[in-house]
Amino acid sequence: MGIFDSIKKMFSGSEKLNVADRFQIMRTAISGTMSSFYQVKEHTTGKIYGLKIIDMKKLEEVDARFKGMVKPQEGEMAMKFIHPYVVKTYEYGMTTKDQAYLLMEYLAGGGLNMILSSAAQKLDGRRLYYLKQGAEAIKYVHESGYIHRDICPRNFILTGDLKIMKLTDFGLTVPATPQFMQPGNRTGTPNYMAPELVRRKPTSQQLDVFSFGVSAYEIMTGRLPWEAGKDGRAALSHDTPAPDITQFRPQIHPILARAIHLSIMPDTSERLKSMAEFLQMVGGLKNEDVS
Repeated sequence: MGIFDSIKKMFSGSEKLNVADRFQIMRTAISGTMSSFYQVKEHTTGKIYGLKIIDMKKLEEVDARFKGMVKPQEGEMAMKFIHPYVVKTYEYGMTTKDQAYLLMEYLAGGGLNMILSSAAQKLDGRRLYYLKQGAEAIKYVHESGYIHRDICPRNFILTGDLKIMKLTDFGLTVPATPQFMQPGNRTGTPNYMAPELVRRKPTSQQLDVFSFGVSAYEIMTGRLPWEAGKDGRAALSHDTPAPDITQFRPQIHPILARAIHLSIMPDTSERLKSMAEFLQMVGGLKNEDVS
């Protein structure tokens, strides 16, 4: 039985969602790694939500990498995460078209990746603010017993007033248990992948520390620490030291520069062990210290 059939069986006794009957689609789909995302308006309440429709073929391809393991589904995990800097998930299940879905809060500010590429000036005076929020969100996921496995700017969404940034997309998330940290499962976004993942070595929550560090480097400089690419080959260079961040942002506070570099150390023995360590390092800094 494939994952598609397993999920259908899981929700066989549940009422399926008829999207058109319940919602008006307000905005066209935004495609993610494994899904499409819609802004929808509920007919009966007028409330605005985010509706994530999962590509079942891609989901089956990912879950096939965990053969013989009981991997929790995205909705099951996302519903557990209640935190100010994590996107809320209200319900999950199957649609009448046999597609898995998640109903989530809708944040109007857009993805951090879009801001970085087209409106980076909106980050001015807020960079440290966002870094701390992102770190707090990942710390919470880790303390809840999981590894996100796809930390990158695309998976941080901002509120309409740009005051809060929240972590989203738990499609690749796994429990932080030995069976899910064995070498071989090389999933994630290549430009943000840790060397141990690319080299098919045992993994840990330090995967997310590294990916966060790459994201932080990009937030501060507008560029990646290593050459960008679209497949796993791009991440092969991540086992070499990153260029000194001060080359691209000379005014960065030395403490923040060190925290970011320690987050992206190729050797896990030299890398920060947790997001808590990152937060401890930058805890004394204020937004006015980081432009």
